[in-house]
This record gives sequence, structure tokens and C-alpha cells, in this order.
Amino acid sequence: MVSEVSPYTPTALKAELNAKGWRMTPQREIILKVFQQLPEGNHLNAEELHETLEKQDSGISLSTVYRTLKLMARMGILRELELAEGHKHYEINQPYPHHHHHLVCVKCYQTIEFKSNPILTIGAKAAQERGFKLLDCQLTIHAICPECQRSIVQ
Repeated sequence: MVSEVSPYTPTALKAELNAKGWRMTPQREIILKVFQQLPEGNHLNAEELHETLEKQDSGISLSTVYRTLKLMARMGILRELELAEGHKHYEINQPYPHHHHHLVCVKCYQTIEFKSNPILTIGAKAAQERGFKLLDCQLTIHAICPECQRSIVQ
């Protein structure tokens, strides 16, 4: 299943970049499209994104991938996730209230997404009380899945 349509169209991204003094490059547009077409529940790290782009023969370098991921995460277009593998993963940042959270097995790295209205409510209330505009609310729970628990016991 492909994720919901992202609110970040190339036109919206271009406008946001221009407002901050940056330009919309073909590389940024290609990277945005990869994330928009990513099936729901999938996350990419920089190397995986670069491999995908190489398969598309895009000519985008790994250093451009890293810079673009950082920029899009700072802008709130992508969510930067700290999962269990020791490096960052990224996904499209769905607008409030479509945020979700992650349950991650620290042994096999299985990642399960889940929604929780109470967590989102607490995050939104904390932001509002302090005059902040909520961009993202995420909780990552690091645990050991049932299968890995069974392998530890044996």
C-alpha cells in the first residue's frame, strides 16, 4: 500500500525553498518523488536511497543525497528516524494528525508503525502551551520482538 498523498508537491517544495533563499533542483525533485512513491511503512537511509537513485540512473551523488535528506528533514518534509541500526532513516512527514510512531526490535530491526492518539494529544498540547507549532510528534520504542526473545531463551 502506498502512503497517503504527501502534502509536499514539487510546486510546494519549490515555493518553500525559494522563501528560504534556496532553489528547487532536479535532484531535490527526484528525491522527493522517491519518498512520495515509497510504500507505507518503508523507511530509507541515505545509502538505500542512493542505491534506488542509481537504479534509476539519476546521477545523484551520495553527498548530494546526504545534504538533501538533512535539508528536507530540517524543513519538516521528511521525518528523520533513529531506529535500531545506528544510522538515520527517513520517511515523508505526514501532516498532523496523521503522525505515527515506531516499535523497533533492537536485535532483528523489525519495525512496526502504530498510531496513538494519546501520544499525539500530549505532544500537541505541550507544543500549544508553549506557543510552538507542532510539526512532528514521534515516539520510538526500542524492544525485543517475540521471535528474538525465543532465540535468546534457547
